[in-house]
Amino acid sequence: MNNFPKVFCGWSWEENKLFELALAVVDEQHPHRWEAVAAMVGGQKSAEDVQKHYVILLEDLQFIESGKLDHSLGEEDRSVCWTNEDNKLPVRLDIN
Repeated sequence: MNNFPKVFCGWSWEENKLFELALAVVDEQHPHRWEAVAAMVGGQKSAEDVQKHYVILLEDLQFIESGKLDHSLGEEDRSVCWTNEDNKLPVRLDIN
C-alpha cells in the first residue's frame, strides 16, 4: 500500500481504513463523535481533521453518485476493493 494516493491529504492507507471503520462504529448522534473517531484513528488526527475528512468523503460520494466519475482505472484492470491481504491487517480499536 506504499502507492496509496496522496489525494487523502496526509492520511495513510491504514489511517483511512481505521477512519472508515470508526465511522461505522461511532453513532452519528454521539455527542463527541469526532473526538471518538479521532481516537480510533490512532491519535495523530484531531477531531477537526476527521470531521474535515468526513466532509471530503461525503463530497466524493456525491460526485460518484452523480454519475460523473470515470470508473476506469487506466490501463490496469484491478479492483480497488479490499483484498484478502487487507482483511488480514490488524485493526486497533480503542473505544473509550
